[in-house]
Amino acid sequence: MKELTIISGKGGTGKTSLTAALADLADDCVIADCDVDAANLHLLLSPQVDHCHEFISGTIAVIDEQGCTQCGECQRLCRFGGISATPPYTIQPSGCEGCGVCARFCPQQVITMEPRRCGEWYQSHTEQGAMIHARLDVGAENSGKLVSLVREQAHQWAKAHNIPLLLIDGPPGIGCPVIASITGADHVLIVTEPTLSGLHDMERIIDLLEHFSIPGSLCINRWDINPNMTRQIRDAAARRHVDCVGLIPFDRHMVNAQLKAQPVVRQHDSIAAMAIRDLWNNLNGLVTVLEPSNLLPKNQESRV
Repeated sequence: MKELTIISGKGGTGKTSLTAALADLADDCVIADCDVDAANLHLLLSPQVDHCHEFISGTIAVIDEQGCTQCGECQRLCRFGGISATPPYTIQPSGCEGCGVCARFCPQQVITMEPRRCGEWYQSHTEQGAMIHARLDVGAENSGKLVSLVREQAHQWAKAHNIPLLLIDGPPGIGCPVIASITGADHVLIVTEPTLSGLHDMERIIDLLEHFSIPGSLCINRWDINPNMTRQIRDAAARRHVDCVGLIPFDRHMVNAQLKAQPVVRQHDSIAAMAIRDLWNNLNGLVTVLEPSNLLPKNQESRV
């Protein structure tokens, strides 16, 4: 089994739309949406949930109201705004960090630290294959742990059912959730756009991949809105020994596909879909598990 992770330096580059398109081209894959802070791959793949599980991580303080004398010691000691400012003192879930100081120093010992629900994760099925995805609760933390859980469950499903490809939609940025989504991957596809910030974000991701010794390649979305910047990005990537394997032009069919809640490769006469099939073809040489039956001749018009 091979793991292909798609990431970007920031949101809005088209990473998730591209992941959905690649999943639609794959004959046999497991899909993992590891962008748990702002998951939206389900909008394009319409998964049917088979099993729903709570994600429990960290702890939260709980006050026994019957035993509480309202002395205010917990409120005085809390440094995170986790306890209401005035009596009756109650726990503020959005402020509680689970540090345990209030429980440790409560004079009446009526505060306990309980396991904290931070979200949900799902085992689902789609037209494209099995999908493992999750949703982090509003304001909840530990997204990196939830990403690791989603990846682990997707990996186990792929192994148990002898699926040759695990396709991961990673989160944007370079932080803990991204690291959790790429470590151990066979290949990482960087999705960027032809802007100065796109160049900067790509450089940061390449730094990250080099640190973990993970091979990667580059895709530039909407390359034709700024061909000069596209060349600069390709040159910068080449200097870092990262190949540009895909150039996707601006295409209104992409918007039409999103409105129809479907991958863009299902849009007839879409130049973006043609370029994505070229990208799939190029990735086949890097991640050999990709199915050649879906590979079409290269579209030379999509190249700079």
